[in-house]
Amino acid sequence: MNVLIYNEFRHEQDPGCAAGKIYPEGIHSAIAGFLRKEPDISVRTVTLDTVAEGITEEILKETDVLIWWGHMNHADVPDRVAELVQEAVLNGMGAVFLHSAHKSKPFMRLMGTSCSLIWRESDDLERVWVSAPYHPIAAGLDRFFEIPADETYGEPFGIPTPDETVLIGWFTGGEVFRSGCTWQRGWGKVFYFQPGHETYPIYYDPNVQTVIRNAVRWAKPERRTENCMDCPNPPKAHTGMSTV
Repeated sequence: MNVLIYNEFRHEQDPGCAAGKIYPEGIHSAIAGFLRKEPDISVRTVTLDTVAEGITEEILKETDVLIWWGHMNHADVPDRVAELVQEAVLNGMGAVFLHSAHKSKPFMRLMGTSCSLIWRESDDLERVWVSAPYHPIAAGLDRFFEIPADETYGEPFGIPTPDETVLIGWFTGGEVFRSGCTWQRGWGKVFYFQPGHETYPIYYDPNVQTVIRNAVRWAKPERRTENCMDCPNPPKAHTGMSTV
């Protein structure tokens, strides 16, 4: 299974941001690190500096699942890249969007809504409840797990109604949030996962890693096509009736 991880890699290079100490080689490297321990997963990474040549139509055809993390530079991602990602998902590629990627160009194209939410940075504890324990993304999780400190996200969350809400976050500030949601888009599967603010070591958490590993396997294509955007004009109708 071929996984491509995109991370804009800006916070980690900002001397005034704690992200550089927590993820000295970047959030993408932290995620790649635990995924590369899986014998059935091959990982490549790309950052904003190399996104134009690192996310192309050819590369996406070879990618089973794309993981996307972005925050402060959504606007700098070329529109063509977002278009290619959207088409690849519609053609069957899986996509996992993490934390602030709810406002990324590819996610918003796939959702078709504002994708806005309420947020606050106040070191709130987050309890992530498993609301769909039967779902493959929840495999290996208990009824809930806790993240000692996280950026608070709150409802309303401007997304289309999910096919399934696998995880629900509750924060000590009182907010609740649909923290793990799935959608089918064309032939492809999409998962959004909320925990993962850059100034907390959340991607080292074993439960968070379990969710991401499960999501990658769940989102793996069952079928790929290359013509989801076409409107075919067949020469003859197929009625399904035999003639004598």
